[in-house]
Amino acid sequence: MNFFAIQAIYRFEMARTFRTLLQSIASPVLSTSLYFIVFGSAIGSRIQEIDGIHYGSFIVPGLVMLSLLTESISNASFGIYFPKFNGTIYEILSAPVTMWEVVIGYVGAAATKSLMLGVLMLITASFFVPIRIDHPFLMVFFLVLTCISFSLFGFVIGIWADSFEKLQMIPMLVITPLVFLGGSFYSIQMLPSFWQKISMFNPVLYLVSGFRYSFFERADVALSVSITMILVFLSLCLFVTWLIFRTGYKIKN
Repeated sequence: MNFFAIQAIYRFEMARTFRTLLQSIASPVLSTSLYFIVFGSAIGSRIQEIDGIHYGSFIVPGLVMLSLLTESISNASFGIYFPKFNGTIYEILSAPVTMWEVVIGYVGAAATKSLMLGVLMLITASFFVPIRIDHPFLMVFFLVLTCISFSLFGFVIGIWADSFEKLQMIPMLVITPLVFLGGSFYSIQMLPSFWQKISMFNPVLYLVSGFRYSFFERADVALSVSITMILVFLSLCLFVTWLIFRTGYKIKN
């Protein structure tokens, strides 16, 4: 494996992040702060606790997951789409690098950005609400696997997309609604029985539930199911990525 090629792609993508700190880092952190102000003040005054947890603290895992999912997808999809857009993808295709070296470089950079953002959001949240993490290693496990999995998903979207509109379509029209309806700001136990069953078809619910368990030992679904879901999604993204490079689907378009 050519580690120099991986390092070159990784460093290039990370350098782009540091050139756009306001958009890449400051904007998501500011948005998270506004969520705490709005939800903490408006809703938190009416809902004091959920499962014995202060409402402001309860929504921290959901807010972090919301940003992680959208940012991971956006970072990775834009990272691979832009070379297609300006034609520099041919330099990568003609270079002596394997498909997995390209994937590791782009996805690794996108996952690193999202991981940095997740840590910053946890630090930001600590200024607004008290935070405790009962299982730090489990929290890191979910944090890292979520960043990697959805960066891979974003990489696939970047290859599939043929316009900037398509880059935003899935994060905005699919992922964001799924996160909002996946128990990020409430427990599904608060819903009527019918809607609880409907919520079980939302894959994001399992990610949010497992991530929240690492904080407060409270979850809407079994921890083992949450871990299985994230591993299955990671495996599926790896398979689709392999299939794309195997067939050459839209790499050059």
